[in-house]
Amino acid sequence: MKRLELYALPEDSGQRIDLFVSQSCPQLTRNAVQRLCGEGRVLVEGEPALKNRRLQGGERVEILLPASAPAELQPQNIPLAIVYEDPYLLVINKPRGLVVHPAPGHEQGTLVNGLLYHCGEELRRVGDPERPGIVHRLDRMTSGLLIAAKTQAAYEGLSRLMKDYTVCRIYEAVVHGGVGEDAGTISAPIGRHPKDRKKMWVTEDGREAVTHFRVLERYQNFTHLELRLETGRTHQIRVHMAHRGNPVAGDMVYGPRKGIASLEGQCLHARTLGFDHPITGMRLELTSELPGYFRQFLKKLNSM
Repeated sequence: MKRLELYALPEDSGQRIDLFVSQSCPQLTRNAVQRLCGEGRVLVEGEPALKNRRLQGGERVEILLPASAPAELQPQNIPLAIVYEDPYLLVINKPRGLVVHPAPGHEQGTLVNGLLYHCGEELRRVGDPERPGIVHRLDRMTSGLLIAAKTQAAYEGLSRLMKDYTVCRIYEAVVHGGVGEDAGTISAPIGRHPKDRKKMWVTEDGREAVTHFRVLERYQNFTHLELRLETGRTHQIRVHMAHRGNPVAGDMVYGPRKGIASLEGQCLHARTLGFDHPITGMRLELTSELPGYFRQFLKKLNSM
């Protein structure tokens, strides 16, 4: 079962629960929310809510979605750029544009479909049945290194490493504007945006989020950065950089929509992964070269 969590704001006072949930979760129609209410799957402060319940503002709302049957995931022969593999896990160099796991609008053609083809049916028993083997994610338009587990023991071990923030994750990005410091740290909590549930934002009520950055090169109107994640929140780098006024180049959600259309996606690449193997204890340090689109943009900036 998948659980979604929302928080009603003071300005939501008086709104019907079915309307609030359908507006907050674009993947759910109002009729679908009403059916979930009838099944007792919409909770307000832990108690089932009728579809016509009016919010007071400030409540915690939970939506309990039925789990998709694992059989719905189909193996597909999708080329995987594997940079490391053993009997327990593999590390993939994900190209920009590839969705990691099925979601509304992307039911097929995802990394998970490719993993099922590559690893076989036993992968279905590893981790979340809706996204078997997936320990962490990269946004669709972010390229770079991603770990997937092949056994349940590896999945649990990798999940602990992620939870304890002991996996070294280093990215490179080009961001808008100048960054005055040569290096620094952004420590700003991140939570779900109250009006657009597909977006995150910096908010005092969010979860702790820490990003370290170092300037690699400065250009006219842009800066090339190395970024290291201390925590791993959804859209963390993109949100932190936009919050400080330096959105990632090509980010159509948190950045400007004009002037860099040739990028066709944010200039953000997961370059380095370092971690202790959860089964063998061997230290793994893996690096991915910058992809062509990233190098071309740097070349363009150098010529300006």
